[in-house]
Amino acid sequence: MLPANLTTNEVKNAAGTEEEFLGLSTEGRKRIFAKSGETPNLPHRITVSHQETGTGVALRRRSLVRIDKTIAGASTDPRVVSAYVVCDIPVGDLAALTEPKAVLANLMSLVASLGASTTILYDCTGYGADALINGSL
Repeated sequence: MLPANLTTNEVKNAAGTEEEFLGLSTEGRKRIFAKSGETPNLPHRITVSHQETGTGVALRRRSLVRIDKTIAGASTDPRVVSAYVVCDIPVGDLAALTEPKAVLANLMSLVASLGASTTILYDCTGYGADALINGSL
């Protein structure tokens, strides 16, 4: 369960330094957090939401963690940078959440590590992060 505020090292920047986000709103199965001290014209938000479709063994839950940061572009116009993770899980036909956790672990290791490394790389030099940031294959 998410805490009311993300203020104890839940969110880090590329240098591995904590960034604090305060609970902004909750509506149904959606919560939004705002970066502590953000400027009003450059919002930096985290959204967590869940949506279910189907019934019985066909029930699926789509869960999203999304970060949107408004920045001043090179043109000085505001631009939004977004990153998000979506898990689409067939919850109606699972006895346990072991396999969804294994798939998410695969994704996290690809994005945040190199080869045999057991260290999380916040600086986006992991193979998957490098591909995402630089558009490389």
